[in-house]
Amino acid sequence: MKEFFAKIDFNNVFLENLVVTLIILLIAYLLSWLMRSLLDKLIQPAMETLAVDPTNFNFFKNAVSFTIYTFAVIQIFFIIPALTHIGTTLFAGAGILAAIVGFASQAALSNIISGMFIVIFKPFRVGDFIKINNDTLGTVEDITLRHVIINGPENRRIVIPNSIISTQTIINSTLVEEKIATQIDITLAHEANIDQASQIMQDLAQQHPDCFDNRSEEDKEAQKPVVTVRVIELKNDGFTLRATIWAKDSATSGIMKSDLLKSYKEAFEQAKIPFPNSQPIVVLK
Repeated sequence: MKEFFAKIDFNNVFLENLVVTLIILLIAYLLSWLMRSLLDKLIQPAMETLAVDPTNFNFFKNAVSFTIYTFAVIQIFFIIPALTHIGTTLFAGAGILAAIVGFASQAALSNIISGMFIVIFKPFRVGDFIKINNDTLGTVEDITLRHVIINGPENRRIVIPNSIISTQTIINSTLVEEKIATQIDITLAHEANIDQASQIMQDLAQQHPDCFDNRSEEDKEAQKPVVTVRVIELKNDGFTLRATIWAKDSATSGIMKSDLLKSYKEAFEQAKIPFPNSQPIVVLK
């Protein structure tokens, strides 16, 4: 390649170097795209057939692209004379270079190592629905050498460096199994009938199409209800009922909870079951 560019008469050395750099980067891009496409065609069908976790495969593809671009940058340094001279000068001061590179690459190296730990120990995988520090939640889309990409409820991508997410508390709703128990708390006034309100909550939940029967065979034989409703708190202005309802996954659970909250309000109003009075009562003596 060096001889090829030597035959071309460039009036501007800068233009020559720019063309060389763009060609090498273009070759790296095409090679990376070709390798990822081949991996998708050769390995992806087998992974889907065998139901293999795609996390390792995605991480491997990202590593291949990273390696190709790294070699491309090294090639640019060797081909362009000006950069070759700079590289030689830098390597002459190996101690200074090591200190600079070591300081600059701390974050990058930390992210790469953290990414490897995520892939090896699998606190979460591609496709898992996770919540980070009870704040950020969404579905894991990709795990790269540097960061994790999460698709949030608003269809916005959340990019978190591997070194940061590795130190966070993560709630994984799909690590072992996807089914999840949803709890709905309703506070009613003291004069409300507990048994009547509990029955309404239980019936409406069991009638919802997304309600999941999580009972064991022993529970079914004992005729235990699919949905349990219990009093969990007594307050000055009323009491709180909690319905525990199972759903097949987190997404279904959120939709079901929203539907039931609306149904409970309408059913309690129709049955004239009172909610607590939020207005203060002043007694004059």
